[in-house]
Amino acid sequence: MRAIGAASAALLGAAALALTAPTATAVDSFVVTPSTVAPGGRVTLSAPGCAGTAMASSAVFDTATIPAGGSAAATVDWDARRGAVYTVSFTCAGGAPGTAQLTIARAPTTSSTAVPTVTRTVAATPSGVRGGLGGSVGGWHTGELVAGTALVVAAATGAVYVIRRRAENRRH
Repeated sequence: MRAIGAASAALLGAAALALTAPTATAVDSFVVTPSTVAPGGRVTLSAPGCAGTAMASSAVFDTATIPAGGSAAATVDWDARRGAVYTVSFTCAGGAPGTAQLTIARAPTTSSTAVPTVTRTVAATPSGVRGGLGGSVGGWHTGELVAGTALVVAAATGAVYVIRRRAENRRH
């Protein structure tokens, strides 16, 4: 009976550890931010999947060189067709080429990437929500990893303690 209890505790601890372990996430090879922009707006181009320098080109902006591990900015042409979806082609030095999509906004926006047009003498302040990537970009912090590991160890230790105590109480 003791072996069954120990095996159950080990299995329970392994399950707790597996459920709380961080999952591996796929990294986008090529990124255009924001994915929807007004004509004349600016986009940020990055190629995190490339080990070296990358080149990005599209029908609506000039070719941009992206340094390894960095990003580049490009200004969308003013004559880009509203509502159209353009393909951004990436060429990776020493890697596979790829594409990403860039949508041109249908109506004028107050996006932070658009070049502002002053129509009155008082400076206008953009209002609305400034969308971003939030916490999806940042990695794990040491404090979070330590706290998560401590919780898993505490749960596994508690499970082993309870199972062993039950096993000792059942002896005659």
